[in-house]
Amino acid sequence: MEEVKLNLNEKNQGAFVVLDGDEQLGEMVLALVDKDLIVYHTEVSPKAEGKGLAKLMLNAMVVYARENSLKVVPLCPYVHAQFKRHPADYEDIWNKIHENE
Repeated sequence: MEEVKLNLNEKNQGAFVVLDGDEQLGEMVLALVDKDLIVYHTEVSPKAEGKGLAKLMLNAMVVYARENSLKVVPLCPYVHAQFKRHPADYEDIWNKIHENE
């Protein structure tokens, strides 16, 4: 059974990772800067593609952002596409300050 965990270092940089036992199947690389959660990159292992793991990490990230009153800066193409595709689902946490850069 896959589980999503957040690993952050002392500089508030890290990733949400999907683990199957000890094996990492995916990661969503991010950093916390003030009240922003900046998402840089999402990747899923080729052998685990198509199983909804990116969506699992996205959902965990969204819950974390809401629980911690953070705004998400979706620099990651996957996260940005999901935010644009379903804006009403993410309006409360979407920091659009970098949208036109």
